[in-house]
This record gives sequence, structure tokens and C-alpha cells, in this order.
Amino acid sequence: MKRLFSAILMVVTAATTVMAQGQKGSGYPIGQVPFTSVKLEQGTFWGQRLLAARDVTVPLAFSKCESEGRYKNFIQCQNPSPDYPPSGFSFDDTDVYKTIEGASYLLQTFPDKKLKLYIDSVLNFVGKAQEPDGYLYTPRTMNPWHPHNWAGDKRWVSEEVLSHELYNLGHMVDAACAHYQATGSRLFLDIAKRYADCVVREVGPREGQACVVPGHQIAEMALARLYVLTGEKKYLDEAKFLLDYRGKTTIKNIYSQSHKPVVEQTEAWGHAVRAGYMYAGMADVAALTGDSAYLRAIDAITENIISKKYYITGGVGARHDGEAFGADYELPNLTAYNETCAAISMVYLFQRMFLLHGDSKYIDCLERTLYNGVISGMSMDGGRFFYPNPLSSDGKYKFNADGNTTRQPWFGCACCPSNLCRFIPSVPGYIYAVKDNKVYVNLFASNTANIQVGGKEVQIEQQTNYPWNGDINIKVLKNKAGAFDMAIRVPGWLNNPVPSDLYRFSDNDGDNDVANGYFITVNDQKVQGKLEKGYFVVNRQWKKGDIVNIHFDMPARTVVANNKVTDDRGCVAIERGPLVYCAEWADNKGIDVHHLLMPQNPLFYIEEGKTIENTECQIANSQAKRFSVTALKTNATEVSLNSDGTITQRPTTVTLIPYYAWNHRGTGKMDVWFANSLRGLDD
Repeated sequence: MKRLFSAILMVVTAATTVMAQGQKGSGYPIGQVPFTSVKLEQGTFWGQRLLAARDVTVPLAFSKCESEGRYKNFIQCQNPSPDYPPSGFSFDDTDVYKTIEGASYLLQTFPDKKLKLYIDSVLNFVGKAQEPDGYLYTPRTMNPWHPHNWAGDKRWVSEEVLSHELYNLGHMVDAACAHYQATGSRLFLDIAKRYADCVVREVGPREGQACVVPGHQIAEMALARLYVLTGEKKYLDEAKFLLDYRGKTTIKNIYSQSHKPVVEQTEAWGHAVRAGYMYAGMADVAALTGDSAYLRAIDAITENIISKKYYITGGVGARHDGEAFGADYELPNLTAYNETCAAISMVYLFQRMFLLHGDSKYIDCLERTLYNGVISGMSMDGGRFFYPNPLSSDGKYKFNADGNTTRQPWFGCACCPSNLCRFIPSVPGYIYAVKDNKVYVNLFASNTANIQVGGKEVQIEQQTNYPWNGDINIKVLKNKAGAFDMAIRVPGWLNNPVPSDLYRFSDNDGDNDVANGYFITVNDQKVQGKLEKGYFVVNRQWKKGDIVNIHFDMPARTVVANNKVTDDRGCVAIERGPLVYCAEWADNKGIDVHHLLMPQNPLFYIEEGKTIENTECQIANSQAKRFSVTALKTNATEVSLNSDGTITQRPTTVTLIPYYAWNHRGTGKMDVWFANSLRGLDD
């Protein structure tokens, strides 16, 4: 197996694709165009990220499954023994599942027999670890006499605390669905169905069942997905039970969102990853069952996040204590937690809210989180990771897991690296959506897509250098659907940073107004379109060769937070297009970026193709040892306090880089928010 794995590390040639969540029968009014239908162009912004996942992240994750004993746990289950001391975490099985999920997406795009054989070899011993009734949980099965100390003395008794039995099920089912959709093989799907069937039999409200709900949510989303894939309603019923009984079982804890029934919850509280997965599961159940109470609750919770608990970078989770949401407007910068997994969970939630309501504001939030809160968690080379993602760094505060201040090559609790491993290849599936005869263009990235409109094929090609500029070209390559609507998202960042009063642009205060505009043409001619929920909708009899040209103005802009966000009072942030910018020590040597005072109307100079030397990269011959970004230069004042108590102000020029690109050159000071009055300066 080791020899086979080594060979795979050398020959994997895959890259891209996404979860097929908008399938027929998903219950959502709008369908997500699946990962099997969208091919990203290599060498582009997202093509580079997918290349890093293909060449580095997925092979690294597989190697860690071997070196860190994840595979060993499954193999030992074949011959249980009291001599096997369960170690690590009770959720370590999910590292294997998530890595297979990411590799499956890659397989669908670039078929590779050796990679498929390797996955099959892993699934062989995963399946053999399964108990006869379908139960599959290595922390107990390998040593049932002395199971993992988080597992409890029998099945399910510690599920609401730390066992993660249902969490493991959730990631297994998600991965198995992806593997089946990508390969057509039922090998993994049958394993996952047997475990799901075991859960359906043993966990529920009936006599003789364990009436428990997940301590860590995700099974709800996965079981809903399994129902959509198989049509077996028992899986949807189980997903709804796991949500319906929250707040009604033994454990009532705001940390795990079990403090009250989900339909009575209106605010985001507790562990941010658990919360995000649960909210996405609630949206699934609302769509699949038509439960209006679920819909009202998830609408209220999402609004609470966007209007009161959402960082300018799209991250969530203000508190290290409990990796949790804070109170309304509690958004510290240096001590922000903003776990990478929590950002990923927000993408899942925002996508589902769009599929429910067809409103572009949810894709606006998805885009902000994707370009800032998610990809900041993985280095450009794909081999180093953040657990939290703060908006400020003093070079000393050890914000990351395992007590450090830089991205790490792995973590003992590896949820974030393995989650990125499965998520990054899924990005193509968020680009388009369909409802009846309407094609939604949600994200802008160079790609070719085959889309079913009314059961008939439409093929389009998108070319763009987004997010570095706002020019997009969409060409119709084939159309068998006749007339249809093309609904092009007009990004929210043209007018407001977020769809609430949590942040607003400040550069339109006073005499130096800055305004973003846009225009859209078809075959170089202005077209009549109408705005619907943030989309510019063009209806026509599309023909092969038709070209849609889109232009969005993309000036750098200053942002202020709602005055109730105490940590950002007297400060501004800077963004351009979908990207939030920061000042880092490496570009501003000799300047204390914590002591910068921005003028009321700063002047920005766009520096295209700025090279960042990725000194943190440990991968030989990596193309990401040097990478380029569009940077900004602006005028500012550095303020220093003299020993006699007087203040010195020194005019200076500051270089800003996209937030996701920080910390590629070692530890030092970084800021997203800058004072624009003396009260906003750090002490």
C-alpha cells in the first residue's frame, strides 16, 4: 500500500469539481449546477488553487492518514484487541472520509486509474472495519473492552457530548455520495448506507432507540443529501429527527445549539462550525419538507449573522473560548477565532439560502467568505494551514492551533486541512444555478459549463481575470434550449459591503464621492434587461457565438463598521472588488502597521503583478514559492508616541495586499482595520 501511495503522489493529475447539491428532487426552487458539469480553466485564479489542491493538499492528506495512524485504526478493527489503545481524537475517521471526498472530485475531472485503485484499496479496509450490523466507528470497534475515553461504554451514550459517532457518519455519507457521483462505483456508497441504516434503526424517538442528537452536527446535511441521491425517505426522516429533537433531550447546551428547539432559535450562538452545519441542515430540511417553521428560523438566524456577527472578511466565530459566535457586534480583530471550517460552513449555508430565495445577497456573502475567510486558511502552495483567521496580528499572540503564529503543515486536530482538502476542489459547482428556463451566473471565473435548461443542453464559456479586474466575457458555445433567461449577478460590493448596516462604504461621505458602476452588452450592443433580486436578467433566443460582455468598476474603497462594533470605531478597512486588503510587515518594513492613520479620502494606486516570495513554502519546485497579486499603495501617516508624551506624525506610503495572501513570509504585524482618527489607534 505504501508503494502504491508513493506512486500516486507522483502521478495524480486531477483538479477541480464540486458537490452536486442542486440535483433534481433536491426540494430547492433553484438547482445548483453540479460539479460534473463545470470545468475551470487552469492557470487562472481558481485554477491555481485547484492545482495546489491536486498536487499538494490531497496527496498530503492521504500521507497524513497513513503516518498519523488513521488507516491503522480501520485495519485494527478487523481483529479487535484489548491491546489496542485508542488514541487521537474520536473524530479522526473523518480525515479519511474527507480526503477521499476531495480525491473523488479530482477523479471525475481527470480520470486516473492508479488513484482510483488507491481509493478502492483504502475503502477495502474501511469496509472490513464495519461491524455486521453496519456500525462503523473505529474508536470503539478496535477495542470494545476499553474504547476511546470520549466514546462511552456503549453506543450512542456519549453522542451528545464527545463521541462524534454521528459526526463521523455525516462525513462518511458526504464523501460516499461524492465518490458515487464522480465514479459511478457503489463501493463506498454501500458502506455508508449500511452505517446510515444502522443509525436509522438505533437512533430515534421510539422505544428501544437511543433518543440522542448529534453533539457535533453535519449528519443532518449528509442524510438529506443521501435521501436526494437514493430517494429513500427514511434518511430524510432521520435528518429531521436529529433536528426536531434538539433542545428536547438530556443535554441542553448553547455551545452545541441544543439549548432550545431549532425552530425557536433566532440567533447564531455556540461553536461556529457546529452551528453552520446545523443551519445548512435546517435549510435542507426546510426545502425538502416544506416546513415553514424551519424556514422562518433559518431566515432569522442567517439575518442575525449577516447583520451582527459577520466579519468584513466573511469569517464567523469571534471567541476562542468554545470556538464560538460572540454576542451581537462582538467582533474583535487580534483575538478573532474565525475558524477555517466555520467559513466553509457559511459557504454551505449561504448557497442554500440562495437556492431557497433566489436573492443575490446570499451569493454576495458567499463570495466574500470564499475569497477572504476560506482561502486565507490555506497557503498558496497548498501545504500549510490556518486554524483561526484573525484580522490583526502583533507577531506574538499565538492565535493558531498548537500555539503558534504562522500557518502549519498539519494539526493534531486536522479538521481544517482535511476540510480544505474536500472543499477547494468543489468550487466549480458554486458558479452556476438553474431554475426553469433561467440560468444564474453567480460567480465569475474562467470555465466551460454544460448546463441543462428545461432538459436541453446549453454550453457556455466564461473568460475573466476576476477578481483582479471586473471584466467578464461569456460566450454561448451551444444552445438547444431556445430562448432562456441569463441572470447575471450584479455584485453587492458595487454598492454596499454586506447586505445589512453592519458595514458601509465611507468614501462616499463628503466631496470625494466614489461610486461603482457597471454595464452589460450582448454582441457589443446595449441590451434591455431587468433587475431581479440583484440579477441583471437578459431574455433572448440565444445563438451559438453570442457574446455577453460585462464590466464592473473596481476602485479601491474604504469601509467603516457599525458604531456598535466597538473594536472598529474610528477605523476603516479597505477592499477592492470581492477582496479585503491588509497591511503586513513584510511589505512595509520600517513602518509600524499598527500605528497607521489613514486620511479621510486616501488616494490609491493599483500595483498589478506584485510578487510575493513565499518563504514559508517547504515544497521543492513549487510554483507557489513566488506568486503575484494585485496590490494597493496609498498615502497614510505613521503616528508614534514620544517619551515626553508628545505625538510625532510622519507621512508615509503603505502597501496593501489581499488578506488571503498574508503570512507567506513569516510572523509579524498585520492589520485589516486602520485608524482614521487618533481614537482608532492602538495603544
